[in-house]
Amino acid sequence: MELVYPPVVGLAKTMFRVLDMKIVIEGGEHIPTTGGAVLASNHSSYLDFIFCGFGAQPAKRLVRFMAKKQVFDHKVSGPLMRGMRHIPVDRKAGTAAFREAITALRGGEIVGVFPEATISESFTVKELKTGAARMAEEASVPLIPMAVWGPHRLWTKGRKKELTKRHVPVIIKIGEPIELPEGATPESATVLLKQRLTGLLDAVQKAYPEQPAGDDDRWWLPAHLGGTAPLPRPAAAV
Repeated sequence: MELVYPPVVGLAKTMFRVLDMKIVIEGGEHIPTTGGAVLASNHSSYLDFIFCGFGAQPAKRLVRFMAKKQVFDHKVSGPLMRGMRHIPVDRKAGTAAFREAITALRGGEIVGVFPEATISESFTVKELKTGAARMAEEASVPLIPMAVWGPHRLWTKGRKKELTKRHVPVIIKIGEPIELPEGATPESATVLLKQRLTGLLDAVQKAYPEQPAGDDDRWWLPAHLGGTAPLPRPAAAV
């Protein structure tokens, strides 16, 4: 029985209404209504997990996210994360988290993963870890790509958070499950995942209904769209 997750979802929806956020979900039909799946998203904001989870709401699914162990150790977020049955990742002992995720997937859960591992300061898709593809293969579940664009304007790495900012549009675009060719390796599957994530992210960035208000506001656009976010290579180096 879910005692913690539904109230948290309700609180998030209330926050969306109070801030008058314009949230659009595209491709919700690609989230299976039953059974396990790996949901792999780009990562540009500390709030991404909220909106990735929201993207599964039309299918009435709850997403169990893999998150760094420190979030579970925090006195406030820890009880909430454990109550929602998210999966802690200790980067010094990642095998345990991988096995817990496989168990959840085989038990019919959707597991949310940010395969870039850290926030992309360039607001493009960074190099991906192979974990998402390996989990989908081992658990024999769909690997579903998704892109989220907009929450980084509220809170991202290197910027002051503006959690009370109103009227911020958010686009959540969920792609078709990735069908892997016969004999695909985790590495080749991850290359394909990156291609799909990049395509989805390009689409939501181009469809986004707002533009920066002036030169000082261009920070939230990637360089290839005229923004002042760092180029992918320097961002990766940082």
